[in-house]
Parts: sequence; C-alpha cells; structure tokens
Amino acid sequence: MASEPRLISKGLFHMKIFVTGASGYIGGSVANRLVADGFQVTGLTRDDGKAAALEARGIEPVIGSLDDVETLARVAQASDAVIHAADADHEASVDALLDALAGSGKLFIHTSGSSIIADDAAGTHSGQEFCEDTPFTPLPFRLPRVVMNRRVRMAGIDRSVRAVVVCPAMIYGEGRGLQPHSDQLPKLIGLSRQMGAGLYLGEGLNRYANVHIDDLVDLYLLAMERAPAASFFFAANGEMSFLEIAQHIARVIGAEGRTHSLDVEQVTAGYGLAARYGLASNSRVIAANARRLGWVPKSPSLGDWFAAQT
Repeated sequence: MASEPRLISKGLFHMKIFVTGASGYIGGSVANRLVADGFQVTGLTRDDGKAAALEARGIEPVIGSLDDVETLARVAQASDAVIHAADADHEASVDALLDALAGSGKLFIHTSGSSIIADDAAGTHSGQEFCEDTPFTPLPFRLPRVVMNRRVRMAGIDRSVRAVVVCPAMIYGEGRGLQPHSDQLPKLIGLSRQMGAGLYLGEGLNRYANVHIDDLVDLYLLAMERAPAASFFFAANGEMSFLEIAQHIARVIGAEGRTHSLDVEQVTAGYGLAARYGLASNSRVIAANARRLGWVPKSPSLGDWFAAQT
C-alpha cells in the first residue's frame, strides 16, 4: 500500500534529512534551504576539500561516492527523509537507498530531468507539450532514466516508501550552495563567448521548458510536505527556443546581437548525444501536478533573468 504524506511543519529541528549531491547545484541549493528552514541536514560529497565548506554552512558532511552503498544505506536509515540529487542515472545508489528505506514509510525524493521526453528534432520545432500523465516513447538514450523513474515510483506502491520523482526542465539562476552554476546554459554561454556569438544548433527553433533554481527548491520543500507516494512532478515555468536563447546570450556576452548556427551532426560527433539532445531537441513540459500540489513560481522568467545579466 502507498505511504501517506506526513506533515513536516512541526518539529523541524528534530528532522534529519540526507541530501546526496550536497556540494552540487541542485542538491546544494536544496540543502541550503533546508538548513535555513531549521532541518538537520547531512550531505554526501566525494570531495574531502568540500566537507569543511559544507560544515560551515550547517550541513553535516559525509565523505563518500554513490558507489559506497553501505554508507548510503547507513545514513539513509538514520535519517527521516532522503533527497537524491547527485545523479539521475546512477542505478546502484537508487537501489541501495530504496532498499535501506523499504518498509519505513520515509520520504525519498529522486531527481530526474525533463530530457526524458526529448525528441530528435535537430533544431526544428515541435508543437507537442507533455504533462506528467501524457504518454510518450523515450529516445533510447533516455530509456534507462525512464525505467529508473518508474522503479522509484513503484517503491511508493509496493515497498512502503514515500517515493517521489521531481523532474526539472532546464534550470537557470544562481545556485544557493557551493556550486553556483547549472549545466546547460553556462556551458552554452561559455562556448558562445569563445565563438564571439550566441550559438544554437540547426535552425534553433526547438523549444525547451525552464525553471528558476529558487522555484525548483520551493517544489522540493512542497513535495516534502504534501506529495503522496509514487508522485511525479515536472518542474517548469515557461519555455524558450534556442534561437531566442542565443539572442539573449549574444547580448549578455557583448556580441552585439551576433548569433551563429552550429551543424547538429558536427556537434554530435564532437560532444556526443548529451549535447545533441540537450541543445537541439524539444523538451516542452507543463508542471500540472506541481501546480495542483500548490506550487506557485515567483522568480524572474528566463527572459527577465537574462536581462538582469547585461
């Protein structure tokens, strides 16, 4: 039977939350907010040098990697909830954490990503949008991640874990932990600086949903409070084409509006499928479940965020 949500608004100082990826962009931002809200937070980090920095932020560091399954299990069992934000595709760590929490009714939030519904548009536009319940067939590149998400949600049905999946779109904004930068946009901005123009692939008409890191963190906290077991949440609050993104980047880097199209096949050959599907696909998602839960994004839109960078 699925575990029911447990209210967490009382006795926060006694709740222990284990966050993987605590020195990363998402995990660090979530951990920072949890500490600010009065939770006791334990954070996994692979880097001995970052342990002191985590401790200075009020996070009890645990040195280890996602392959240290015994450590993961031990810390998870000693915690009231686990937020897994280190690697969306690391099967052994997910299995170890779910095994450790089985039968406990404790909360487990797994972080995925909206590239699960990405297409192979090669820079062209797709009119299809997806909410959490829209059927889709994933590209082979992302099938393992989709299987992982299902495994987590099933643990909320048949393993007595309050298992939840949060699936962010492209994330922007300054991280609140040790890592200030997200993945897609900073890499694209960096490459655009090198080329002296805002870059896009193919026609650049492909559109990607996006979400500000602060709004994403709000969703994690709301899911902790209210989400039933086996829930799945897209996190998105707008979308933009990569041509529009390139135009914004051109202004940010002082390229006087210059944009430049890269050949999709050449980028794929040089940087792999992650670049192809991360920059040349459509990933248009609607956060219907999150909004039904009560999520109300408040941060600047991606366009407004870009404007503030100039």
